[in-house]
Amino acid sequence: MTSSYSAAFDWARRHVDAGRLPTAVLGIATADGVVALDAFGATNGRPAKTDDHYRLFSITKPLLGLAAARAVERGLLGIGTPLASVVPEFGDREDVVRLRHLVSHTAGIPEPPMDAPGLPELLRAHGRDFAAGTVSRYSTIAFQGVAELVTHATGREWDAAIADWADGIGADGLTLDEASDPHLVVDAAEAGLDIDAFVANRNPGAGLLGRASDLLALGSALLRNDGSVVQPMTLAMMLRPFTGDIPRLDPYPAEAGQDWGFAWNLRTRAPSLIDRDVFGHAGWSGTEFWVHPTAGVAWVLLTNTAESPANPDELDNAIVAGL
Repeated sequence: MTSSYSAAFDWARRHVDAGRLPTAVLGIATADGVVALDAFGATNGRPAKTDDHYRLFSITKPLLGLAAARAVERGLLGIGTPLASVVPEFGDREDVVRLRHLVSHTAGIPEPPMDAPGLPELLRAHGRDFAAGTVSRYSTIAFQGVAELVTHATGREWDAAIADWADGIGADGLTLDEASDPHLVVDAAEAGLDIDAFVANRNPGAGLLGRASDLLALGSALLRNDGSVVQPMTLAMMLRPFTGDIPRLDPYPAEAGQDWGFAWNLRTRAPSLIDRDVFGHAGWSGTEFWVHPTAGVAWVLLTNTAESPANPDELDNAIVAGL
């Protein structure tokens, strides 16, 4: 750990010691690679280690979004490709749900619980929350649609399409394989999630497992912006706000200060951040992954509780201030 980031690691240690986080693996990277990485706490007596796997939950979304963007680069998909081109049931809707709606939480598909069985069937269930593009409501089921578009376009299952870019940058720990032994989410049942049912879904919006080093490798590659994951102009497209000033519904109302790009959460109006030039994503069990292009830093927090009161914006500010 470098001394300049001591406040950030003190934040993680303090929340673990106070019982607000059972474990914490915190890592920080620049374009040149990892500059600081440490682990704190234990899960039911199992000490956290820096190379442990955790459930990434919704950090899965931008990882799949990168696979979709690569298909767009190759002319296999369009940003405006209709979902009905591979899921004909969507032709019954009065509006047109397109890839850009799916990745920006504006598709208006009714959201089932994450552990509800049969994601392909749930995607195809009739009903509409709102007309595509008119409202933003956070959606995990929409990424089942992204996965089906990617598979149809590339001939690759969604997790294999992620591996196609991840392996090349050293992020080869991203997996659906439970043999990787991820840390238990200590309060999953209390928070209403049946982990076994959730795992069985192989959810393309929330199902991946990964290590801090995997996300730090991605963060470094995106800071270099050298085309090793997507081309620079493609990343610029992904970071354009797709939501503008349309209404935002819970859990991300307008006052949260974020926009949705192409699968990325853009904290461009976040009132509590020192540096708003930041994109990334969080996950249901407290996981965090954020990239600050101007500041030249990326960071990841892996943990395993759905009900922590810890405020990750405090951590983000400590990291940016430690540059």
